[in-house]
Amino acid sequence: MSLASVIRSENKLLLPTYDRHKILFQKGRGAYLWDSRGARYLDFLSGIGVNALGHAHPSIQAVLKRQAGRLIHVSNLFFHEYQAELAKRLTNISSLDRAFFCNSGTEAWEGALKLARVYARTANTNGHKPKWRILALDNSFHGRTFGSLATTGQAKYRDPFVPLLPGVGFVRFNDVQDLKAQFDSGVCAICLETIQGEGGICPVSPEFLQLARKLTESSGTLLILDEIQCGLGRTGNYFAYQHYGVQPDVVTIAKPLAAGLPLGAILMTNRVASSMHPGMHGTTFGGGPLACAVAIEFLRVLDELLDHVRKVGGYFHEQLEKLKAKHGCIREVRGMGLMLGLELDSAETAKAVVSILLRNNILINRTHETVLRFLPPYIIREKHVDEVIQALDSALSSAHSKQRRAARHATNQVHAKESK
Repeated sequence: MSLASVIRSENKLLLPTYDRHKILFQKGRGAYLWDSRGARYLDFLSGIGVNALGHAHPSIQAVLKRQAGRLIHVSNLFFHEYQAELAKRLTNISSLDRAFFCNSGTEAWEGALKLARVYARTANTNGHKPKWRILALDNSFHGRTFGSLATTGQAKYRDPFVPLLPGVGFVRFNDVQDLKAQFDSGVCAICLETIQGEGGICPVSPEFLQLARKLTESSGTLLILDEIQCGLGRTGNYFAYQHYGVQPDVVTIAKPLAAGLPLGAILMTNRVASSMHPGMHGTTFGGGPLACAVAIEFLRVLDELLDHVRKVGGYFHEQLEKLKAKHGCIREVRGMGLMLGLELDSAETAKAVVSILLRNNILINRTHETVLRFLPPYIIREKHVDEVIQALDSALSSAHSKQRRAARHATNQVHAKESK
């Protein structure tokens, strides 16, 4: 099937929710993808953080083939052999106690919000109205469902769908005074991304996260961390919160967990889990045998890659800082491990750079208008970083020259009008 025929079919049949690049990918291996014309692309986006082991990883392929021949799906009304093993691995690396499996990050976040409300109700022993308010952060992104949108602190995602879930307040990002001012006895949870992904690769400050933990611990409130993008090795630790010395009550994960298959999870303490009982929450597809078997293999491979992520991520960060010293349009380099962002001084420049890299067969994307987002697979090497840095250097110079020419042209046009 050709790219043109796919585009015609989608334009006729699909809900128009995506503004796709006109590329038809057909296969991948390692850090590379190939399109329908046979052109090869270096993938530094990895399906927005999903393909953390790259494409067609041999260990993942082996598990997929083996398990697909045995059992793909069984209802959660019955047992299969992989959920407990996967939960054991996840609770061991997170220092939490229990897991619930679902299909996606936004479903995990919805479940976490339900946990916050039901835990507050269960823990309410004084006859007063249970805590029910939720504090989230400005600039955050937690998904596309109603509860996730309600806690997403970006108006462009929220406004088309209001009214949303009531009781959510937004704290200014990393503003400890605002957090203190908004936190009160009615709050049942503080909910935040350890590193904001869609919001521009913005790590929460140690002071802010530590205050959130202190406030929640002293009041019996939950600290819920969204590690859907920054968790599971992306920053060089199993979880980004492990860089901060803070232990949450609830954590949500998804993107790389099943190496490309849909799978999300909520991890929680026994104390939180005790507020749930059979029938209060569930899923049809979540935690099926195929996805769980693959996720177990992903975690096994991940154990061998964390040092590599730290090393290559550190090298990548250093090279981006060198670019910053060279190009005045770069405002800041942010992130940890292989979750990095380059903030530029204009949306036009950022958009132009993404387009130039795409023409040079390198995949990244732009988020929060001005930030170039890099989420490469964990298997990349320094030679891949060097290729991207060289392309970025050239693209930034080209975009800046184009902007200067446009500015001179605009000035000349003004002078020409004035001379008349």
